[in-house]
This record gives sequence, C-alpha cells and structure tokens, in this order.
Amino acid sequence: TRTRTSSVHLSPDLLRETPPRWYFYPPAGGAFDPNIPEEGPSAPPAGWLDDVHGYHGNNGGEGDNPLCPPPPAYVPQPELNKNTLVPDVRVPTVSEDVARDALLRFVESKWRFSSKPARNLVFKELKPITVYRYRLETYTETRTSAWQFEPYNGQLVDGPQFGVSPPPWDVPVSLPPRYADRVEKVPVPHSSFVKKRCTFCHGNGRSRNKQCTSCRGRGRKRCTFCHGHGHNTCSVCHGSKNLLHSILLTVTWKNDISDYIPDRQPDFPDKKFEKVTGDPFFVDESVLVYPIQGFPDQEICDVSRKMINEHLHRFSSTSRILQQRQTIELVPLTHALYTYNGKESSFFVFGVENKVFASKYPSACSVL
Repeated sequence: TRTRTSSVHLSPDLLRETPPRWYFYPPAGGAFDPNIPEEGPSAPPAGWLDDVHGYHGNNGGEGDNPLCPPPPAYVPQPELNKNTLVPDVRVPTVSEDVARDALLRFVESKWRFSSKPARNLVFKELKPITVYRYRLETYTETRTSAWQFEPYNGQLVDGPQFGVSPPPWDVPVSLPPRYADRVEKVPVPHSSFVKKRCTFCHGNGRSRNKQCTSCRGRGRKRCTFCHGHGHNTCSVCHGSKNLLHSILLTVTWKNDISDYIPDRQPDFPDKKFEKVTGDPFFVDESVLVYPIQGFPDQEICDVSRKMINEHLHRFSSTSRILQQRQTIELVPLTHALYTYNGKESSFFVFGVENKVFASKYPSACSVL
C-alpha cells in the first residue's frame, strides 16, 4: 500500500542541473505576460511527492541519497573462537648473477649512472630478509535510493497499479565479477507517478525572467536567451508542464582492501613494496574469514585479527558483505653487500620483479 506524508522527495542530481537564471526587462512594445510566474523553488512543496513503502528515508533534500542498510538475513555472522592455520614457507634466496643483472637494469634506467661499478663490484654477502605482506579484502554491496524525475510526455507509468514496490534489497540486479568495483542504477518497480504540475515553472511550461543582464534593463539590445519574448521554455519539464517521478536505486559494489607489512629493515623504505608483487603462498577465501593462528610471525597473526574485526564492524552495519579474502605474500627482499674500488656499499633487490633500491651508488656521470 502507499501512504502520503509531508516529506519532500526530489533527486539531488537533478537539482544541481537547474540552469542559471537570466533576467530580461522587456523593451517598449514587447510582449510581457504578468501571469507567467518566475522560476519556481528548487524543491517541490511539502506533500508534493508520495511516500513509497520501504523508502521512507527519501526526503528529497539537497544531497539526499539515504542508505538502505541490509536486513538481518543478509548480514553474515562469524563463528566464535574460530581461527585459520597457515602452512610453513621457505624464504627465497637471490644468486649473485641475479643480483648483478637486477642492478644493471636499475643503472640503465638512470642516465647519470655508469654501468662500470655494477659490472665490476665484488659481492661480500647476500642477506635474504623475511618479509610478509598481509592483505584483507572485503567485497561489499551497498544500496541507496533517491527520487528522480523527467518530463512527462505520455510515456508508460509503472505505478502502484501494477503492484507494490519491492523493498530495496529485493530489487533484482545482476552481480558483477567478484571483487570488481561497479555502480549500477536501477529504477524501483512500480514507484512511478505523474504530477500534473511542474513546480519549477508552476505548470506553465515556461519561466519569466527579470532584468536582462545583456542590455541592463535599457531595452536597447535583444536578449539572446529569451529572444525578446520575456520568457524561456522551462528547463525542467521542457514545456510539458508535467513531471514523471520515480525512485532510483543505486547499487554499489566495492572491494575494500587493507594490507600491512611489518617494518623489519630500517634502511629500506616500506613504500617501495607497493610497486612490486610477492608470492601469495596462503590464500583464504569465504563469506567471512577468520583470524590467522600459529603463524611464525606473531605480528601477522595480530594484524589479521585486528583487520578482520575492523572490516566486520565497518561494513556489516551499512553494507552486505558478499565475500572476504585474506592473503599472505612472501615478498622477496635481499640486502646485497659489496665492495668497489676498496669502498663498501650495498643495495636491495626486492619483489618478484627483482627491483633495486640503492640509496648510494659508487659513481655518477655529469653533463656539462
């Protein structure tokens, strides 16, 4: 059933599209109709729009796009005292040839660096460093609704005569590929109705303007906006005088990602890890995942528990959690110590891509 309230329902997106007002002072002998009102208010009056069952939060104000929290049946509940075990893993090593080739590629990308030190340096030690990256992904679906309107020119009106509008979470939509971000806008079935009077032009199909900004009210220059008639076609109803209103449901799928790498090497900037990949030796995927337990790096266990709790509390009250995935990557990191021309120095080889970070390099070229 449909009930009427005094709330105002109007799509904020269409409110933003209201054109600027142009003012016109009619020249002598010009046609001026005082019965044509000036442009109306930016929102319909109270009681103008109907309230549709299940969408009572749509008040039609600026920026109004009320959230539709999922019903309890759509909110997964975690099992108590459940954890996830992780297998052991071996730390990868880098050979001298691999380290030298990586450094040569790095030097070639820096026009100021000479490749001679990279070819002739002598390695002292290659120290592998254990680096784990924990990542938690929570794939959510969020639904919001808002009134929209368009000029009515006799098109089909899918109103309550065809049935009751389904609640927000019962409106069928096609799911995108899992973990893919997407936004889809879906009209709510049977929520449409026609109002026989446009509130922007007061049902006249046109709007009267005041003083012309082109001639400054002197009447000596023909207004290019109203062509000297003193009124424009209403930009909202396009002269149809009637508006077709309906509720538009916005469905947002988003993959929220949080990751963490313990800071184990102060000489290496952790932000460099953002540009490389690791070996995902552990992947756990379910509607809800559970904290990792028994992993050799206790910091990873603690972060897993913290992030899972944070995601559950952050998203379950406003969105539907469709899937979660937690991953542990082993990100290769090797500290290469070497000597060149009797001086000691070092660089890092990191990531599966064998990228190089060198805070210092033995020599550089200068262009005069």
